[in-house]
Amino acid sequence: MPLTEAGIYAAALRLIDADGVEALTMRKLATELDANPMSLYHHVPNKEAVLRGVTRMVGAQFRTVTLEDAPWQERIRLLATDFRTLAHRHPELMIYSFSHQPDFIQPDDPFWTTLTAIVEAAGVPRPAVPEIAALMVAVVIGVLAAELNGSLRQWSTLKPPGFDDGEDGDGDTDRDSREVAPEGPDQDHMFRLVMDTLITGLESRLTGARDGRDAGL
Repeated sequence: MPLTEAGIYAAALRLIDADGVEALTMRKLATELDANPMSLYHHVPNKEAVLRGVTRMVGAQFRTVTLEDAPWQERIRLLATDFRTLAHRHPELMIYSFSHQPDFIQPDDPFWTTLTAIVEAAGVPRPAVPEIAALMVAVVIGVLAAELNGSLRQWSTLKPPGFDDGEDGDGDTDRDSREVAPEGPDQDHMFRLVMDTLITGLESRLTGARDGRDAGL
């Protein structure tokens, strides 16, 4: 079968999912494709180009349910949840993209076009839509990166100095808290909390703008 860019990117993604970005080499990729390593360079100039192509391919695969008649809050929760599902499907690639490819989200990406449409539908003035959407993406990506690399779970178990589980609540609750503390809170719960916080913040700004208290929107 002749080599194609799409085939190269698909093979690279399989290797990344299995062993991580750092383990990917042009030689391993050629072996995966049963091709001469030099033949790859007729289609892609280097590993960095392969990674960009793989990222764009995965980004184009993003799908979300469109709920045009649902409240914008519900639509944005669903969008973020579907993006999180994609990140967990290809965690090694997404961790790399989050930290090494600031342009991995493009204006025509399904995720970005859907997000900006929802933000505008929420009542954000059109000139402010890219800024608000960018901030929401930054928060979601930061949380997902910490979730995928294990930092979020570790941080969630850290106690402030002098903090004592036994100070509040009844004995059973305290005992349960101590039992689950080593693993930290459920990550689904943590992600819902992040989205609730983002949505509440935007609701507050929109209400303030309508009441004339916030000229920033």
